Amino acid sequence: MLIIHTITELRAWRQQNKRVALVPTMGNLHEGHLSLVRAAKAHADAVVVSIFVNRIQFGIGEDFDQYPRTLEQDIEKLIAEGADVVFVPAENELYPNGIQRYFVEPPAIQNELCGRSRPGHFRGVATVVTKLFNIVQPDVACFGKKDYQQLAVIKGMVQDLNMNIEIIPVEIERAKTGLALSSRNGYLTDKERVQAAQLSARLQAIAKAIAEGNKDFAALENSAVTYLQQHGWQVDYIEVRQAQTLTKAQITDNDLVIVAAAVLGTTRLIDNIEVHLSHSK
Repeated sequence: MLIIHTITELRAWRQQNKRVALVPTMGNLHEGHLSLVRAAKAHADAVVVSIFVNRIQFGIGEDFDQYPRTLEQDIEKLIAEGADVVFVPAENELYPNGIQRYFVEPPAIQNELCGRSRPGHFRGVATVVTKLFNIVQPDVACFGKKDYQQLAVIKGMVQDLNMNIEIIPVEIERAKTGLALSSRNGYLTDKERVQAAQLSARLQAIAKAIAEGNKDFAALENSAVTYLQQHGWQVDYIEVRQAQTLTKAQITDNDLVIVAAAVLGTTRLIDNIEVHLSHSK
């Protein structure tokens, strides 16, 4: 496996390879990331995994400086998975002017859901992903469904900007408790890690109710929020949305996603579950 630090070297390598898949990450890799690498290997001749903690997607007071950086362990895991290249650019390589002057601006969805409490986050994500796409020139790129809003933003961006890249959504990897795997799970105490399963359990309960015909989305959302608050969570949002557009769900919609973000202790967790109803419901 090659470890590449510069854009020049990466582009030289790219010219020698046919079908390339990209897995963009911020490192601190876990089984969720590795499932993306495996998906990428199934869709391409060579796999590039980028590791870059992207400053411009972090807001004021967020955990940029504390974000776990575990490059040596990440490289060992990627070698074991058979990745071809790990691209580890320095900040001045990706941001040669010291600051980013031009941005990719997502539509209004960037200010909803996670965007309400993280202004500028999705602009930072869209911008750095565009940079990585321009550098790597991948044929396909794999993104996890855990970051459902991010996936929607990237898919929309690729379509709107006529990028010739296939986006492969990859299912959420979960712990045995149901907790969605995340780098931020490392911030949880042992007690909180057990309690964190309550989030996915509430989403499963909403999904079950909807599948059984309950279309009172607001009542289902409020019930889940109340439950989590009573158990010590600070809930950012729990909402039922249309799965493709992330617009607010209507009772006539059959393809739904229940999305959530909540803080347990000091750790912000996100999760979601899709619900696909038959058209006869």
